[in-house]
Amino acid sequence: MSDIIEKIGFGTIIQHGELNDRIYVMKLHKKDFPDILERIINLADEYLYSKIFCKVPSWAAPVFYSNGFILEALIPRFYGNKEDVFFMSKFLNPHRFQNPEQEMLDQLANLLVNKSDNNSIHEKPESYNILKLNMKNADSIASLYKKVFDSYPFPIFDPEYILKTMNENIQYFGIEKNGELIALSSAEIDKTGQNAEMTDFATLPDFRGQKLASILLSKMEVEMLSQGITTLYTIARLNSMAMNKTFLNQDYTYAGTLIKNTNISGKIESMNVYYKHLDVLGN
Repeated sequence: MSDIIEKIGFGTIIQHGELNDRIYVMKLHKKDFPDILERIINLADEYLYSKIFCKVPSWAAPVFYSNGFILEALIPRFYGNKEDVFFMSKFLNPHRFQNPEQEMLDQLANLLVNKSDNNSIHEKPESYNILKLNMKNADSIASLYKKVFDSYPFPIFDPEYILKTMNENIQYFGIEKNGELIALSSAEIDKTGQNAEMTDFATLPDFRGQKLASILLSKMEVEMLSQGITTLYTIARLNSMAMNKTFLNQDYTYAGTLIKNTNISGKIESMNVYYKHLDVLGN
């Protein structure tokens, strides 16, 4: 079971369904604003979703605020290296806002206070091969994700979905050992907005602890820079301190926490947003 992604109005893209028990406004089209607000609120009421989660440009934020949305995260200079993006949510059921993950939030606070300055590039073992993946790898990509995650907010267990995303806006990267795919990540690219989400990191259990996510992240950063992307971001699991450390150690900035936002590994979890401007590297 996975939630559906659909285009509504003049081009607003949303994801919604029972898996995440929410509506996610992934891309807001200016011509749909502000009427889109009433439409998504009515949709949430129809299906009894407990959360509406929206990624909106700063110009739209005041109207969302006036309709009961709260700010959960903010990335400056997100669109075209100029305009900020607001991650705004409306909680439609009290249980969705109640947060049972206080221990993890305390660990995050400690991690942010004591952030390591270790942003060195990790070298891959000689027997490993890091590469940009293509359509021939779709089955292997879906198979690895299925081995790692019990559930995921998008249908990445389906090779047909992987192929579809490759034809649209997602590039996949992997690490192989002896021809076997052992670790994965992807970059979801918005060329118009010059930003990319660093996402879908997964490593087979037998190969964890070798900083393969850091190696993949470094590879993707170089690739994104070469393609004119100016802002990188991620939405990382609060419950995975290892992934949080991966981004913090490579100079990503914490932008906020999305409470009970995403169904991943079998349950709905809170997520942390991080970002990095590539122009800080002098480019």
